[in-house]
Amino acid sequence: MADTDWRNQTTVRQLILLGFGDLPHLQILLFLLFLVIYMATVAGNTLILVLVVTGQHLHTPMYFFLGNLSYLEICYTSTFLPRLLSSLLTGDRTISVSGCITQLYFSGSLAATECYLLAAMSYDRYLAICKPLHYSTLMNNRFRLQLAAGSWLNGCLASAVLILFISQLIFCGPNEIDHFYCDPIPLIELSCSDAHLSMLVDFIIISVFTLPPFLLTLMSYVFILVSILRIPSTTGRQKAFSTCSSHLTVVTIFYGTIMTVHMLPKRDTLRDLKKVLSFCFTVVTPLVNPLIYSLRNREVKEALSKAVNKYSFHQKNM
Repeated sequence: MADTDWRNQTTVRQLILLGFGDLPHLQILLFLLFLVIYMATVAGNTLILVLVVTGQHLHTPMYFFLGNLSYLEICYTSTFLPRLLSSLLTGDRTISVSGCITQLYFSGSLAATECYLLAAMSYDRYLAICKPLHYSTLMNNRFRLQLAAGSWLNGCLASAVLILFISQLIFCGPNEIDHFYCDPIPLIELSCSDAHLSMLVDFIIISVFTLPPFLLTLMSYVFILVSILRIPSTTGRQKAFSTCSSHLTVVTIFYGTIMTVHMLPKRDTLRDLKKVLSFCFTVVTPLVNPLIYSLRNREVKEALSKAVNKYSFHQKNM
């Protein structure tokens, strides 16, 4: 009977992303804030990407992965921030079901890819610190290309499997999502068909595609910490730690906010807190990554200084 009921209802084709609609007096301010954040994120990550490509001394495995990460961050923020900006400017908070699923695919695949890229970067640091004599042999060009390609492919595969199940759902009831982007759980909960299988698939995919890279990252830093503590001199320990401090900061921010969001209980009183934390790992993390790597990394600062000096010299001779 229940199955017949939802089949007789009108299928919903438009969803409403409530976003920050409960703050009408702040819409213009939020638009300007998010516009500045988006422009700074794209500019910062593009700068890192250009420095990695053009700087000969940055053609190493660590910066190869950093270039991939910067490109990913540009794509990631571009999956939802332009639409959010349009919503804040025009007041139109609707999005088609197909558009929501498409956004979910790209944001999900890029988030999963980031987990693997961070794991690859942590493994690179593990080899550099714990096995320095074999580093160049183990982390050769072919292996780093395989790690990067595997990260992107696994991310795409993870999201594709989930989308395959979500696309089979029927939406015919409530159409409001209290979020600023299409998150899988709120979207699945809107379905008026049986969504238990989709919920199970979402849990399995999160477990299979994000838990292993997280554990690999964690294990890599455990071994790194043990190796650093064994270094007799304080200067040696500081030098070894400085080579991975930037990446460790990024990993802590990324996984810390994601884990907090998913571990918070489902309560209406915590909905705004979850939205703020989601904002942190979807918007703030891509913004601060270039700052962390440029401010805490001597080689990146040197490459930036050389690029600025080269540009200034070129301008004077024009």
